[in-house]
Amino acid sequence: MAALRSVAPKLGRSLLWPSRVREAEVGRRGVRALRRSPVRVLPSRKERRAAAAEEQKSPPKPPPPPQPAVERSSAGPGLWYEKASPGDRRLGKVVTVAKSKKFRDHHGKVLLEGHRLIRDALEAGAVPQTLFFSTVGHLKELPEAELKGASLVKVKFEDIKNWSDLITPQGLIGIFSKPDYAKMSYPAAQLASSLPLLLICDNIRDPGNLGTILRSAAGAGCEKVLLTKGCVDPWEPKVLRAGMGAHFRLPIIADLDWESVPSNLPAAIQVYVADNKDPNAWAEATSAPRGSSRAGPAHLKSKPKAAPEDEDEEGAAGVCIPELAVQYYYENWTQAAVAVVIGGETHGLSPDALQLAASTGGKRLVIPMVPGMDSLNSAMAAAIVLFEGRRQLLQRHKQEDERQTFPVVG
Repeated sequence: MAALRSVAPKLGRSLLWPSRVREAEVGRRGVRALRRSPVRVLPSRKERRAAAAEEQKSPPKPPPPPQPAVERSSAGPGLWYEKASPGDRRLGKVVTVAKSKKFRDHHGKVLLEGHRLIRDALEAGAVPQTLFFSTVGHLKELPEAELKGASLVKVKFEDIKNWSDLITPQGLIGIFSKPDYAKMSYPAAQLASSLPLLLICDNIRDPGNLGTILRSAAGAGCEKVLLTKGCVDPWEPKVLRAGMGAHFRLPIIADLDWESVPSNLPAAIQVYVADNKDPNAWAEATSAPRGSSRAGPAHLKSKPKAAPEDEDEEGAAGVCIPELAVQYYYENWTQAAVAVVIGGETHGLSPDALQLAASTGGKRLVIPMVPGMDSLNSAMAAAIVLFEGRRQLLQRHKQEDERQTFPVVG
């Protein structure tokens, strides 16, 4: 009883103390506020570890760099160009298009450099995508109507000099859509001078040689040029420079296998192959005994076994090589339509080329040389044979015109 009396006053004082009452009321209001706020559910430790592992596997991508400001200027009525800023990514594509065949084929783009080549491309209907130039005067030398759909970018001449392989670049480089020979508009003068003369390139690998061959084919008035698989890409910059605009003067059909070559030739055509063996040597080889070491390819029935590194390039060993008649290139060999095969620099004519010639009744066209010389450069051989073919065809056409004008009365 005494203990209760001693505790009661303390309880009374604590219950009636104002500060304690206020603290109790604040505590209750705080509880009510917590009940009203949304409850946040924390992920488990296992889930947090899994999320951290995902972040390590795929780190967040950095924000894209800010695009440089574009400064536009007028180069003529309806013709606007931009000034390239430092770090412009389009400039790096120039080198990629120029050097990578895979990129050219995958994206369907080619790179052209210089006024003449770009002007020929525009006049033939090639579609420009981007033109880089160092001075506005370069644009005035090109047909403006064909430039309105392209992006025109003004850059420093030092940048073009770094991209170009030329010693003295002209300050004009263009990225074009890869031309389609079937959609090109070839010059009227070229079409008027065209002859039923075709060229087939068999494994030409040197860019300078192929460009020179294409230039000779355009100069001789060839109807078109066929490139078999194994030839260098005709849209490589070195081929374009050596071709001097030939790509936009006659159809060039590239990357053909030998099975599809006949479908790209006219009907009733004869296919001839250029050679450097003297006909007298062929005659001696044909008449030599079978065991003689003087027997040449015209006497062989099968191809000798090729080295392992050559099997993929020339075909499997044991391919039958047909015998072909042989004559000098300056003797009459032109018919209504003829095609000439030029062999590659390293391996010469392939068995497929010889078989095609044999199936059409063609012959070996020999370019005689002095004893001791092994062979001619492929570009030189092509020029010699093609221009002789042109001479013969023009002479034949002249004789036919004379017969029609002055018929012989019997």
